[in-house]
Amino acid sequence: MYRILAKHSEVKERRNQLRHPEHAMPQLCATAPNQVWSWDITKLPSVHKYEFYYLYVILDIFSRYVTGWMLAPTENANLASRLFEETLRKYDIAPGQLRVHSDRGPSMTAHGFGQLLCTLGVTQSLSRPRVSNDNCYSEAQFKTVKYAPDYPGKFASFSQANDYCVNFLKWYNHEHRHSGIGWLTPAMMHTGIATQVYAARKAVLDAAFERNPERFVQRRPVPPRVPLHASINMPARPAVELLH
Repeated sequence: MYRILAKHSEVKERRNQLRHPEHAMPQLCATAPNQVWSWDITKLPSVHKYEFYYLYVILDIFSRYVTGWMLAPTENANLASRLFEETLRKYDIAPGQLRVHSDRGPSMTAHGFGQLLCTLGVTQSLSRPRVSNDNCYSEAQFKTVKYAPDYPGKFASFSQANDYCVNFLKWYNHEHRHSGIGWLTPAMMHTGIATQVYAARKAVLDAAFERNPERFVQRRPVPPRVPLHASINMPARPAVELLH
């Protein structure tokens, strides 16, 4: 009997099965600032048990510049909406200019937040469930926050946590030399002076080579390469220097 049933594809689970919808892989590419922003929320633990402070961070994936952030005692979509309204107004983002990417957290998928982005002309992009690499820029930035030498691990108060974030994110934007953008600071990339910095570095190295070529045995020294694009799940393309 079972051989006959199997022949007709009748040996199978007859109860209703839960089917998860298929989510398309997000593919984003930015070639200039304010084209693609990535954002996420992370918990900063308090010294008090079961108490956390929530750090909201919006990151430009091309420049790695933190365009907006907020520390709050709770996580909810209304706070995220307020942060985005203020940040979009600050950078004068035109309708259709920007895509905003995030994971599928409750604040990110809230109807009110999605409606706000739609009203402001911003395209929303979401990661696939349980795929952390889809939001790699924000994840990496949070690792930098929590692995910094002066990160206290736990905060005694909301005020202490806020002071730490103010100082750290100011340092991150204006002093941190990022390996992913040719050891430039995010501010250099975001404000468009990366080309001048690259040219100045090249001039210094060329002068050093002309003075003492024997010191450079293998090749002429060149500055670290600066990528002309940043992407999420896009086909790999060779990194190109800003100047040749």
